[in-house]
Amino acid sequence: MVAALWIIAALAVLASIFSIYLANTAVSLSLHDSTIQSEELVFASLELTAYQVSAPQPAGPETTGAPTRADPNVSQPQARNAPPPPTRGDFSFRLAHAAVAVNFISEAARIDLNFASPQLLASFFSVLGVPPQDAEQYAGRIAGWTRKPKATPADAAAQDNEEALYRAAGRSYSPRGAPFAHIDELSLLVGLPPAVIERAKPFLTIYSGKPQIDVLDAAPEVIAAIPGITPDLLNALAEARRTGADPQSVARMLGALPLQGVVGVEGGGAYRVQVRIHYDSGRQDASEVVILTGLTDRPYRVLSWRDGFDALSPSPQQPAPRAR
Repeated sequence: MVAALWIIAALAVLASIFSIYLANTAVSLSLHDSTIQSEELVFASLELTAYQVSAPQPAGPETTGAPTRADPNVSQPQARNAPPPPTRGDFSFRLAHAAVAVNFISEAARIDLNFASPQLLASFFSVLGVPPQDAEQYAGRIAGWTRKPKATPADAAAQDNEEALYRAAGRSYSPRGAPFAHIDELSLLVGLPPAVIERAKPFLTIYSGKPQIDVLDAAPEVIAAIPGITPDLLNALAEARRTGADPQSVARMLGALPLQGVVGVEGGGAYRVQVRIHYDSGRQDASEVVILTGLTDRPYRVLSWRDGFDALSPSPQQPAPRAR
């Protein structure tokens, strides 16, 4: 009798353990299914975004000027009078018991770390409230990180000085000597405070691929950092953005600025897409993805992917719709 009771108790314990295992397995499978579902909804958002920025636009007034990109993998405009693709937008849709909200904006609205001049970067840090001397030092560290070693005698001397700074700081590595591979590499630079980096990151990129800043879409902090811009020009540009002025008239308005290679009124092929998902069950999810569009072999290519609401960049001030 005692042995039978012990066997029954053991079986009961085993049954409890098995039920807990089944419950945990069910939860794990449910979370896995939810992750897959969110991923597929993000892919659907990216495909719709790529369609919106790549589909042929209605013919408009004849435009002039050569394309700003020379990437052989990027297709060129098919018609002389075809307007350029939109540089920003938003849309929403319902799919798989979820409401999905999407907004996208060209990466040309940000400062590209791999193409920006030290003067622009120093001005940008000053706009963020960094003292001028420190701002110049931060810009110098960024230039030193990407400087190709031994390209010229002057570069070699500068590179040696830069490496000495890292050794003196006790770092076990030297500057990359090549373009930034990720925006978070800023945390590896000597002398840049983490608080400044976090404040600057929403306005920086490595995916624009061009030194020009699209002033019709850029955040006010980015526009204020353009060397040579004046309060009158800032006010005029704000009014042009508010009223949706013609990009060419804006370009003429900015024609007197120094560093003509810095300002522009067109986007590029890279877009930052923010996706917010609200399931009917109450669960929410979000992703921020940078894609490159206009390719010849595929609709788009993913350059960066981050999940979670904390991955979403603060949205810059929304300008008025752009006249085309």
